[in-house]
Amino acid sequence: MEDAITIDNRGDFGLWAIEVAKQIVADQGFELARAARDGTEDDVRVAGNALGQAITNAMMEVFDGLMEGVGDEQERA
Repeated sequence: MEDAITIDNRGDFGLWAIEVAKQIVADQGFELARAARDGTEDDVRVAGNALGQAITNAMMEVFDGLMEGVGDEQERA
């Protein structure tokens, strides 16, 4: 999620969401599965929280992108 992308339509957003979900599941989902298999309850809780935080971060990134320029547009109106 380091590269800036342009989302011009619903299809672009759908593709972005799929790619982000794949990345989150590959990174954080593996850690959660490993903690569930080999770890303690605390390990599972930490891994689950990391997964939730990764999802939150992705959604906030989208929100921030949607809000860019909104204040400027309202000032011009």
